[in-house]
Amino acid sequence: MALARNEASLYSAPENLFGRPEVGWAVYAPKVAQTAGATRSADTAAFARAAARWQGAHGLPATGEVDAATLTAMKGEWQSARPFVALRARGVCPDAPPAVALATLRPEESDGGRPLLLRRGALEAYRRMVRFGRRTEPALKTRPDLLRVFSAYRSPARDAERCAEEHNCQGVVRAACSAHRTGLALDLVLETAPGLAVDSSVDANRLAMARSFAYRWLLADAGRFGFVNYGFEPWHWEWTGERP
Repeated sequence: MALARNEASLYSAPENLFGRPEVGWAVYAPKVAQTAGATRSADTAAFARAAARWQGAHGLPATGEVDAATLTAMKGEWQSARPFVALRARGVCPDAPPAVALATLRPEESDGGRPLLLRRGALEAYRRMVRFGRRTEPALKTRPDLLRVFSAYRSPARDAERCAEEHNCQGVVRAACSAHRTGLALDLVLETAPGLAVDSSVDANRLAMARSFAYRWLLADAGRFGFVNYGFEPWHWEWTGERP
């Protein structure tokens, strides 16, 4: 029963996890699998069994069906892993770090070779993570474009300019108080849908990223280097080694 319902809802159930209506939960399936400890895809009985175990351990009916209550509970777990979100829940928008705390990425580390900035600790953690990935995974070694950074530290003034320019600071695609102001957040190049940009948030692009090897590798291994993901944006990662 759970298997059939998961197969049916994966691409068809109405969802609204992060303030924007979506159809299906396929974009979140790899993250759901990681959270539940599932090693098989969402359209398998093994996945449903892992989901049932997670549900039972978190006070939910252990049906194995990935329903709205399960996704909401998992979202709470994902968000609680982000120190920035904990601050925002208390109404705090952290100050930007001093310039001396920031370091510049090397041209080969950033998309287009732009001089992007991160806090020094976050940059070193990023470098360790990428070195590890390229050393251990041929698919990352042969694609040097993957895992490059296309956005890092953004000053509060620059974010305010973007809000004014785009009239889009509702907190989903663009936030009035962005995690990027901390110098701990970075956006990584992943595989994209044909014709779409690395930062396009349209559902087809997010789904292509969620299905990509690079994203699944990040879900499995980025945590050992202190990075956590914002579930709505597969490309967005935050380093937890320092307080925002």
